[in-house]
Amino acid sequence: MAYELYYWHGIQGRGEFVRLALEDAGADYVDITRQPGRGTGAMLDSMKSQSEPHIPFAPPFLKDGDLIVPHVANILFYLGPKLGLAPKDEGLRHVVNGLQLTVTDFVAEVHDTHHPIDMSLYYEDQKQEAKARSTAFIRDRIPKFLGYFERVLRQNPQGPDHFVGDALTYVDLSLFQVIAGLTYAFPKAMANRKAEYPALLALHDAVAKRPNIARYLASPRRLAFNEEGIFRHYPELDRER
Repeated sequence: MAYELYYWHGIQGRGEFVRLALEDAGADYVDITRQPGRGTGAMLDSMKSQSEPHIPFAPPFLKDGDLIVPHVANILFYLGPKLGLAPKDEGLRHVVNGLQLTVTDFVAEVHDTHHPIDMSLYYEDQKQEAKARSTAFIRDRIPKFLGYFERVLRQNPQGPDHFVGDALTYVDLSLFQVIAGLTYAFPKAMANRKAEYPALLALHDAVAKRPNIARYLASPRRLAFNEEGIFRHYPELDRER
């Protein structure tokens, strides 16, 4: 039975971290809200169910048969061993999960650069606050998080090609998405700092060349970044430092 992925139609968003794992593994899955006749309504029906005992709070969530697994890091922790994208060692699986949870923290801060006050307000209603938030994000938070991930890569005893061990895990795929998203959203900032993160940029390039990922990136299944998702490019928010 195919995995069922539920996420908002028309954007990469947080669902993309799960898609990358499914695509790299060549897993059989269905992106439910993109299916004719089902769409977002099917996702909302699951969330609003009055009978399902384990309803998800928000997308993304994954259905594997009768099991519903919510939250990106939780989904990837579940899928990792099944897809061959997690270490066999149980302890190291928790290390990978910890890194993915740090990605979750970082992605939340990326979102807040364009919605620093209220998620229910449009970006245009909080542009000045977004500019101040983005200035601090570029100055302080990008180097804080990317510097950490760069050190983790460099200090991997098995070499800097992967975050944990000597084989690709789902967190490698997630950092590919982070680097791609930041480069789209803040091209000036990332161009100015790229020399500081050679291991991360090498990882990004290596992931992009993996056969299944390369096919996915060239396919219509890979939606383009846009100003409805998490990584948004507003030129007025970008700066070199």
